[in-house]
Amino acid sequence: MPPPPPNWRGNCSLASGVWCNNKIIAARGFNDSMDATALDTDGHGTHVAGTAAGNSLDNANVLGRAFGTARGMAPRAHLAIYKVCFEKGCATSNTLAAIDQAIYDGVDIISMSIGGNATYRYYYDGIAQGSLAALSHGIIAVAAAGNDGPGENTLIGPDCRAASTDRRCKAIVKLGNGEELEGQTAYQPSSFNTSRVLPIVYPGGLSGGMHRREGRGGVCGWRGGVILLNPPSWGFTTYSDPHVLPAVHLSHFDGLKVETYFYSLLNSSGISAANVSIDFRRTTYGHRPSPAVVAFSSRGPPPSNGGILKPDVLAPGSNILAGWPFAVGPNPSGLTVWTFNFLSGTSMATPHVAGIAALIKKKHPTWPPAYVNSAIITSAKDIDLDGNPIAEEHLNRTANIFTTGAGHVDPVRAMDPGLVYDIRPDDYVGYLCGLGYADWELRILYNRTMRCSAVSRIQASAMNYPSIQVSLPRRVGSTVTVSRTVTNVGDPRSVYTARITAPQLMRVDLSTHRLRFSRLYEEASFDVALTVIRPPSGFVPPKYAVGKIEWVSGNRVVKTPIAVKFV
Repeated sequence: MPPPPPNWRGNCSLASGVWCNNKIIAARGFNDSMDATALDTDGHGTHVAGTAAGNSLDNANVLGRAFGTARGMAPRAHLAIYKVCFEKGCATSNTLAAIDQAIYDGVDIISMSIGGNATYRYYYDGIAQGSLAALSHGIIAVAAAGNDGPGENTLIGPDCRAASTDRRCKAIVKLGNGEELEGQTAYQPSSFNTSRVLPIVYPGGLSGGMHRREGRGGVCGWRGGVILLNPPSWGFTTYSDPHVLPAVHLSHFDGLKVETYFYSLLNSSGISAANVSIDFRRTTYGHRPSPAVVAFSSRGPPPSNGGILKPDVLAPGSNILAGWPFAVGPNPSGLTVWTFNFLSGTSMATPHVAGIAALIKKKHPTWPPAYVNSAIITSAKDIDLDGNPIAEEHLNRTANIFTTGAGHVDPVRAMDPGLVYDIRPDDYVGYLCGLGYADWELRILYNRTMRCSAVSRIQASAMNYPSIQVSLPRRVGSTVTVSRTVTNVGDPRSVYTARITAPQLMRVDLSTHRLRFSRLYEEASFDVALTVIRPPSGFVPPKYAVGKIEWVSGNRVVKTPIAVKFV
């Protein structure tokens, strides 16, 4: 690792308990003061830091599962650690103090794997307020979207939602009726007798065997194991947890099969003749559909941003392997030098995106945050590994745009986006004024006097964001026009041609279908007119309509998602 940048101001405070080196170049704890410990007693902070910028290490695994080389998204990046979460939670005052310190120290990117607040005003949300402060200093802020799905309007953070990968730590639950159900677990002891048939009983039963409990968690059997069944809201999302006894986590729908089988053999004494065995299948790859949006990941649209499409993107956030400060599983010795764990959540998706931002910033050090944000959004993929629309794991069906955002991140394409959409920090002042913020509210957000009378008010749909969201009545002929401006960051002399996928019931008209550039950083503008057309006879109009505009030049495809909300 190279030494810290010459203009770096941060350090490891004495109270932090952390010694700085060329990887960790600052550490502070914020617990009603700046003199708290920064040591990780939970594991969450270590995990997300390793995901963003962990060094490369061979033979990483969790209890023998998922063997391979572990490497953070940006392994050559420095880490500055600012701990704000303690036993009583993550206080907003601590979060804002830490962001102020990070700005002073000179960070390039702030990754926030902590929950904000779903509020109607941004100054009630420390993550939003801190992100604005970072943005005004040219710092990229990346935040988690929250784990309150699968319902709509549950989004609490602006950016990152969690998606699954194609890896499974597989275990098969074999019911006595011949059905085989696929689940997950990291703990797969070789000593477990997979041919042994055990009775299924509820917690509190008198006989040992396989226990069932609704929801995640479980009660162990005397001589068997545990079957963990999802509640309905968790759908098909399962976890590879490092359990302390043989256990398998099943989806809600497979759990219903277990329940149906159990009750079909229940006698008048309340005892079921149902039985089961477990077969551990180690680590497998190639699961489909993949990627898919995990059930717990919060959904948009957010209720308070006036109509900017959120979330931005999906990133890996289910059963993510990363560093862990202590051993896991049934027999943690405390002697293991390198320890890892699987975690799931939008907290895990966030450092993936932050790491991609670091890679872009390394290649393009002069790019402002809006360029980096645009590159990640316009390069995201809206199809899965098989070329199908991305699915969601709640009901295992196609996800809508307020679930996926622009799609799943693509680090390689994000490094060379071709065109970017620029938003200057002052534009957000006009945007907030357009939302109806008063001068005193701006002062709270920016910590200085600002007046809406001094700026032009900007409607959300008019912000030069890399995506488009509008609201329209279903009346035939209803129309709205928005404008966008792109900046050429690809080949100096280039031509981009429009490829349109119109939303249902909509006609899309562009002011130009070709953008020509003769130099780097040249700008070009275009108008997008969206018009409601007559539906076919018997057609049931959707709640939302989704489309996209793709600007194509050779191998570069710059995608602008379109979301139409019918009102």
